[in-house]
Amino acid sequence: MGLLSYKKNAEEVIKRITSLLRREASDRIFASFVLPSEAMEDFQKQYTESFFSEYPDPFERVAFWDRHLQGRTLLEDDSIPYAYPSEFDQGLYGGMFGGDVRFLAMAEDGWVSSGWISSMVPPLLKNLSDLDTLSFNESNVWFQRYKKQLGIMTDTARGKFGIAHLIMIDGLNFVFELIGATDTYLSIEDCPELVRKAIDLGFDINLKVHDTFFDIVGGVNGGTCSWVIPWLPGRIICESVDPFHMTSIAYFEKWGREPIDRIFKKYDGGVLHIHANGRHLTDSVSTIEGLKALLFVDEKDHPPVFSILDDLKKRSAGMPISVYANYKDFTERLNNHTLPGGTFYYVSEAENADEVNRCMEKVREYRT
Repeated sequence: MGLLSYKKNAEEVIKRITSLLRREASDRIFASFVLPSEAMEDFQKQYTESFFSEYPDPFERVAFWDRHLQGRTLLEDDSIPYAYPSEFDQGLYGGMFGGDVRFLAMAEDGWVSSGWISSMVPPLLKNLSDLDTLSFNESNVWFQRYKKQLGIMTDTARGKFGIAHLIMIDGLNFVFELIGATDTYLSIEDCPELVRKAIDLGFDINLKVHDTFFDIVGGVNGGTCSWVIPWLPGRIICESVDPFHMTSIAYFEKWGREPIDRIFKKYDGGVLHIHANGRHLTDSVSTIEGLKALLFVDEKDHPPVFSILDDLKKRSAGMPISVYANYKDFTERLNNHTLPGGTFYYVSEAENADEVNRCMEKVREYRT
């Protein structure tokens, strides 16, 4: 049996991705394909886009991932199959301090986040002067659910697929959880010392969350599954610079870089994503020590990443990047030999595994 029963060429994929992450593959391209899935279709029928407060059954959730990922077994692309414990992607942090956790199903087809049930909480505090009223105990119901679900997922996944790391909610992201975004920006001006104190609390709680993840989940072949790049060697965390997408680069340098540097050094580095309104940060974040890869996210009312890809490649200073593309555009540039190398492509709208596998023959042969 191979490394993962739901991925026949997992060893080859890991070797290919390793060359990308070592920056030895600037002339090559890499691709993962989204295919129609009966499990995803059933998920989309089951859930609306309304918020709900009932914690999703963890056995049902891992059964969804098992069924969905088993359907990708015949794919010979550069994906590594993984389940994502999205129920804890934001709401866990507020829930660990007694917050009201709410959920939202991500049913839009074609995105990396299809099949996620995201979580979030309303702000916990009226202002940061109440910061000392917060306390965390390991008996907290949401922390216990987190540990239990990771165990359930790991038991089901063993030998078949991996479990992806969570997006880290630290730095100003963590302060958002406490008092909301607007009051966070105002507090930076009014009480910066309390903001820094809250950031320190976020640092401590993130060590608890992510140490627990690695202790329970372990990894695949000594590495971490991720939605930025499907697999990365070592214990890699998933960062976010979302609070700085609508700020200046100088603002990021003052409030964003140091917390990321500090947490990256506790692990084997990290990855992060940039939304469409944060592309001006590309040059700056690409210089973060310990950053392994950078995902650019497409959104409405902004040029698709694929249309400005060459510019973003130049600005990312040799950093491995990942981007979204639809199958028609991707194959057109593949056939025209105009795809930038050193890039991982998440491709949607392919029809079936046979089509993908034929395309992958060209992907593996491609050299810039």
